[in-house]
Amino acid sequence: MSDDLSAQAVVQRQLEAYNRRDLEAWLATYAEDACQYGHPATLLASGHAEIRARAVERFQESNLHARLLSRAVMGQVVIDHEMVTRTFAEGPGTLETVAIYEVEAGRIKTASFTTGPRTLD
Repeated sequence: MSDDLSAQAVVQRQLEAYNRRDLEAWLATYAEDACQYGHPATLLASGHAEIRARAVERFQESNLHARLLSRAVMGQVVIDHEMVTRTFAEGPGTLETVAIYEVEAGRIKTASFTTGPRTLD
């Protein structure tokens, strides 16, 4: 598999687009029929339209940023541990997130998220 299609490269492109708040580039890293889950199996969004709808407001947050704390890669599975800065309804703050990505054919097929408590600034 070429480097640009490796699971790690795809997830890295996703992270970079997220941090640029580039919704189109971020969405392009997902397969058309991708699913996002609350870990372990709560369906959050299925397909590009639902994934876009979940992200559109978030990508308007001026402080949106995910800082990668660690990454584990095993074949087509990438697990990122991140500290995410956001603007919540209660105000700006951070939350810890673990994201598990499964990549097929150069795109994210499934993403499963678990988050820690919010810490307000």
